[in-house]
Amino acid sequence: MNRILLSFSLLFLFVSLNAKGQTAESSQEKAERIAWFKDAKLGIFIHWGIYAVNGIDESWSFYNGYISYPDYMKQLNGFTAANYHPQQWAKLIKESGAKYAVLTTKHHDGVALWDTKCSDLNVVKKTPAGRDLVAPFVKAARKEGLKVGLYYSLLDWSNPDYPNWTREKKRYTNDSVRWNRFVKFNFCQLEELSKKFHPDLFWFDGDWEQSAEKWHAKELAADLRKYNKNVILNSRIQGYGDYETPEQGLPVTKPDSKYWELCMTMNDSWGYQPNDTNYKSANQIIRMLVECISMGGNLLLDIGPKADGTIPQQQVDILKELGRWTSKHKEAIYGTRAGIPPEHFYGPTALNKSRDILYLYLPYKPVGPLMIKGLKNKINRIWVVGNGTKLNWKVIGKQYWSNVPGIVYIDVPERVLDSQVTVIAVLLDGKIDLYREKGQVIESN
Repeated sequence: MNRILLSFSLLFLFVSLNAKGQTAESSQEKAERIAWFKDAKLGIFIHWGIYAVNGIDESWSFYNGYISYPDYMKQLNGFTAANYHPQQWAKLIKESGAKYAVLTTKHHDGVALWDTKCSDLNVVKKTPAGRDLVAPFVKAARKEGLKVGLYYSLLDWSNPDYPNWTREKKRYTNDSVRWNRFVKFNFCQLEELSKKFHPDLFWFDGDWEQSAEKWHAKELAADLRKYNKNVILNSRIQGYGDYETPEQGLPVTKPDSKYWELCMTMNDSWGYQPNDTNYKSANQIIRMLVECISMGGNLLLDIGPKADGTIPQQQVDILKELGRWTSKHKEAIYGTRAGIPPEHFYGPTALNKSRDILYLYLPYKPVGPLMIKGLKNKINRIWVVGNGTKLNWKVIGKQYWSNVPGIVYIDVPERVLDSQVTVIAVLLDGKIDLYREKGQVIESN
C-alpha cells in the first residue's frame, strides 16, 4: 500500500512541476485555441447508457432511491447496442447543422462505454454489446468533419473507492488511502480517453461533490493539456475549465464568461425515457438557439438513443427540421458574435465578425414594419437571409439639429417569412455604431 501511495505522490509531483514549467496562456492564445468552439454555435449532446434499457433517470434513479442499486445495474444485461450505427448518428448530427458532438463516455453510474483497462465496469465486459462503443463514434464523427467532445463524470457512485454511494449511504467519510486510489483511477481513465481518442473537448460533470484540491483539478487540467495542448475543458472542473455551461434554463442576461454553452434536453430527460413525451417543438428549439447566438453563446442540444442504439423518430424529426433551418440561415449562425442591446430592436440579433452586418431574428410574423432605434450608421442594403430578397426601408424622425439618429423602419412582406424563424440582414457602411446617450431637447426661452 505504501508503494502505491509513493508512486501516486511522485506522479502528482511530476505533473505539478511540469505544469509550473509551462508559460501562462495569454488571452489571445486562448482565443485562438477556442476559436472553433466560439464559432460553432450548435452542438449535439448524446446521453447513452444502460439507463436506456428501462428508460429511467441516468444514475440519479438509484442515487435518489427510486430504484435499488442492484436493480439498476441489472440493466447491464439488456444493453445490446444491436442497432448502433455510428455513421448514421454522425450524418444526422451533421445534417442538423451542429459542428460538434459530445458523447457520454461514463455517467455517474460508472459504466464506461469504451474498453477501459482501469476498471471491469464497462460495456465490453458487462453487457451484451460486448464492444467499445466510443471508438466507432469518434471515427464516424471525424469523418463527417465534426469536432469530438467526450463527457466524463468525475464522481463514480459505483466505484468502491468513491466515498458517496447514494443520497442516504456513504462508503466512508475520511480515508485518504481509498480516496487517493480513486483519484488515480480517474487519472487512469482520462489518460486512456486522451491517448486513444484525442478529443477536441472534455465535458466534465459531477465536480460539485468534492473540492478542486480533492479532485486534483489543477494537475488534471495540466495533464490533459499535456496530451493535447489545444483541448477545451468545460467549467465543471472546479475553476480550471475554459467556458461556462448553464443547464436547462435559458439565460435571461448574457453570462459573464466570454465563452459559454447552454445544455438543453429535447424533452425533460437527458437519456431515453419513452414515457417522457414532453418534447419541445422545432420552433422552440430554434428560438432558443437564436437567443444563445444573440448573447454570444452556443446551444448543446441533447438526444437520448435507445438501448439498442436507435434514435427515437421524434428526435430525428426535430434534428432534420433544425438542419433545414440552419442550412438556410448559415451565414447568420456560424462565426457570428453577440448582437446589439435589446433597447435597439425588439428581438434577438447578432453581428458578423467584422461587425458591419446586423442580423435580425424574427420568431414572429411582424405587425407592420420592423423598427431599429439608435443606429448611427448609413444602411447600404437589407435582404432576407436564405432568400436573397432585397427589402425596402426608410428613416423617420431624424432632425437636422440633433445628433440623435432617426428610427429605421423595414418592410417585410409575408411571402418571405420562414416557417420557423426569419432572418433579416442589414449591411452597414462600417462597423456598427449605436447611439447610447440621452436624447436632446430644444431649449425654450
